Amino acid sequence: MDKKILEDYIDACAFIKETEDEIKKLEKRRRIVQDKVKGSNPDFPYEERSFSLHGTTETLAEAGRLARERQILEDQKAEAEELKLQVEEWMQEIPFRMQRIIRYKFFNGLTWEEVATLMGRKCTKESVRKEFELFMK
Repeated sequence: MDKKILEDYIDACAFIKETEDEIKKLEKRRRIVQDKVKGSNPDFPYEERSFSLHGTTETLAEAGRLARERQILEDQKAEAEELKLQVEEWMQEIPFRMQRIIRYKFFNGLTWEEVATLMGRKCTKESVRKEFELFMK
């Protein structure tokens, strides 16, 4: 695992959320129409009945295009989720101290000075940064 993967993790998490929003937008593009009509039974007794009808106004070509767009988004989302899982599995295998440093620095976007303050134990920004760099080698 390298620093690039950690940065990709942040982007993957954001991408998943953005993709879910984009899929919702696609769904909203489908215009659903509804109507009620009255009719009667075709057989005796010929009593009046009310029927609810609903459907979409999209053509077959539009439906196909929307389905393809949705599939592309779903595939991209699956790739991002896979990367996210790989990083989270790797994080469970490393020491807790390094997990904290990585979470503070990469996941929360803090500066090295802020990370050092949160780590406590008289840490300096340089000592925490060096500890991270040595771990990643």
